[in-house]
Amino acid sequence: MKHEHDDYQLLHEFYKSACSKLTEGSWDYLRGAAETETTFKRNRAAIEAIAFRPRVLRDVEDVDASATLVGQPLRIPVITSPIGSLQDFDAEAGAAVARACTRFGTMNMQSLVSEPGLEATAAASDGPKLFQLYVRGDETWVDDHARRAIDAGYKGFCVTVDLDYYAKRERDIAKRYVTTARKTSFSHEHHQKRFNWSDVARLKNNFDVPLIIKGIATAEDARLCVEHGVDVVFVSNHGGRQLDQGRGGLDVLPEVVDAVRGKAEVMIDGGFLRGTDVVKAMALGANAVGMGRMYGFALAAGGEDGVVRMLEILEQEIISCLGLLGVKSFAELDASYLYPNAPLMAPAGYDSVFPLLKEGY
Repeated sequence: MKHEHDDYQLLHEFYKSACSKLTEGSWDYLRGAAETETTFKRNRAAIEAIAFRPRVLRDVEDVDASATLVGQPLRIPVITSPIGSLQDFDAEAGAAVARACTRFGTMNMQSLVSEPGLEATAAASDGPKLFQLYVRGDETWVDDHARRAIDAGYKGFCVTVDLDYYAKRERDIAKRYVTTARKTSFSHEHHQKRFNWSDVARLKNNFDVPLIIKGIATAEDARLCVEHGVDVVFVSNHGGRQLDQGRGGLDVLPEVVDAVRGKAEVMIDGGFLRGTDVVKAMALGANAVGMGRMYGFALAAGGEDGVVRMLEILEQEIISCLGLLGVKSFAELDASYLYPNAPLMAPAGYDSVFPLLKEGY
């Protein structure tokens, strides 16, 4: 039976629909970044500056786009990255995303500051999930959330470490917009500023759950993650929403992969919006890619069904890209299929990702 959300055939249609459905403040919060938004632009520029080197005359009739992360099978190597205040985009918030990821066959990472909360999101579907924490309390508070996540069945516990200070997000400030999470959940931020490597060691030593550290932007900190037994090193600059004037995420990825040397899995997010983006990250050694804004657009556009449809379209793009590169799986892919420093065809941003928007489609 045809569903109304089958009408979405292109990823940019979610962007356009979300823009029409959200309030101006919520829309700018979702698509915006910090200060000059340079880090977000560099995220896109880093992705778009890599061209492909395809191989031909290979049997690519059956392409397998699956992967694994923390021992969990993924239909495609994409997880939905944590977004605060999902309830500002859709009333079902994290529960809708959890159900969509389970229906499709991947994992969501539930944010501490998105409804309906840790336990209710875990109960929303029976698929594997990850939980993400901002540090808003002392050691007892952090440990309590780790225990609760384990008891609720989450397959990984993630701590975000690049939010010691909340960045100047000028789109929000100019409109005097405050998300629901910042109205209710962002007290006691001094605990985040105090969180350090000794806390990482405590979590790793005291809890039997894969530990993910999100916000790694250098080889030096990637090596420290490995020294502290971190299971997943999550390369992230918060989608350009924290430190302005940072490097693009995909520019950081190779040095982190080299520093980790297979002793931990590596994830990345930051500006990933298309299937080709995902393939580039995997070719550079990522185990999985986090997408935030893209599923945010889909959630705002069509709720749970919108997120499922977005993942289906993304899968189509990934499979097509792999086949056109001449490989049947990510196991056959490496950096030899990439050409760095290709000329950019347009200023990197949403218009370069979704060029039909400028033509009114």
